[in-house]
Amino acid sequence: MSHDATTAPEAAARKLSGRRRREIVAVLLFSGGPIFESSIPLSVFGIDRQDAGVPRYRLLVCSGEEGPLRTTGGLELTAPHGLEAISRAGTVVVPAWRSITSPPPEEALDALRRAHEEGARIVGLCTGAFVLAAAGLLDGRPATTHWMYAPTLAKRYPSVHVDPRELFVDDGDVLTSAGTAAGIDLCLHIVRTDHGNEAAGALARRLVVPPRRSGGQERYLDRSLPEEIGADPLAEVVAWALEHLHEQFDVETLAARAYMSRRTFDRRFRSLTGSAPLQWLITQRVLQAQRLLETSDYSVDEVAGRCGFRSPVALRGHFRRQLGSSPAAYRAAYRARRPQPGEGQGKPEKPERSVEFAGLPGPEGPPVPAQSRRTAAATALGPHAASMPTGHSGLPGPRTAS
Repeated sequence: MSHDATTAPEAAARKLSGRRRREIVAVLLFSGGPIFESSIPLSVFGIDRQDAGVPRYRLLVCSGEEGPLRTTGGLELTAPHGLEAISRAGTVVVPAWRSITSPPPEEALDALRRAHEEGARIVGLCTGAFVLAAAGLLDGRPATTHWMYAPTLAKRYPSVHVDPRELFVDDGDVLTSAGTAAGIDLCLHIVRTDHGNEAAGALARRLVVPPRRSGGQERYLDRSLPEEIGADPLAEVVAWALEHLHEQFDVETLAARAYMSRRTFDRRFRSLTGSAPLQWLITQRVLQAQRLLETSDYSVDEVAGRCGFRSPVALRGHFRRQLGSSPAAYRAAYRARRPQPGEGQGKPEKPERSVEFAGLPGPEGPPVPAQSRRTAAATALGPHAASMPTGHSGLPGPRTAS
């Protein structure tokens, strides 16, 4: 299920029950939630823009726990409604959750489960996905969240098919989005689903944002690692892999270094990271290629060799799948955005061949000194560990677009 996914037939056929109305949107707020994410659905669904051709929603701001609610900067908020107001909503939005390590209030989870059972559309923006997962609403479903929290979501809720590549995931009656700006994308998608492209376009113009962004979160991924893996023995194998990405090796090689069978290694790796080791390895090679394209003047063929790909064709295929662009086009776009050395100071200088990855040989001389093995591992797995949906093979799959 992808960025602009097609609604699942069984979910689309569900009908609202009781007092629920499709035009009513309830936003569920908690203490400690970030104010920016919380304000997104309030702005999209709570302001009357009928003069601009945007159909009106009726907004109910609900407190998920006893108030007052404290938010970013020490501000205190008082929500006009409690959990009981959710019973009238056709859509319930959880814009954020204060901590990915603490459980949400059980009363709020019960209200979400009841709303879903009665046909309401449930939406989780950014870390709001953790609340939906805690309520059991994401079990067996595709979902996304901010790339930085995707490994934790995948590890804590293994029945959720976490895909941190996407800006948002529409699974019919349950929808999730990535970080802050992706929350706007998902809210626009909801307006588009309810009222069509023209209404969504009018709202986008009012908000001064693109009506529909292409691509996903891949370009924003970092190399950080959840703290819990840094002390694991498997981190030694990860560190070795990072220091030898310029060599051609496979997952069987890593399993042998860990003194495990391939099957045991796959299971152990996935339990720690939420990702299949093969996809993690491919992602690390693509990231290294991305950095070399930015910082060196190696040809694409040379970059492929220095990143452990068996051929430039393999690099191009994986690079396009992860970043939505060919290596050559990515380099051209990067250099077009970035002033070249000497620009504005006379004749441009030839870019230096600089290599910043631990253990990767430079153009001349010995390899660049590496970080310590555990430190290298602690800067690499993280969000990339969940670069593909869990619960599947971990190999790239097709993206379907509406």
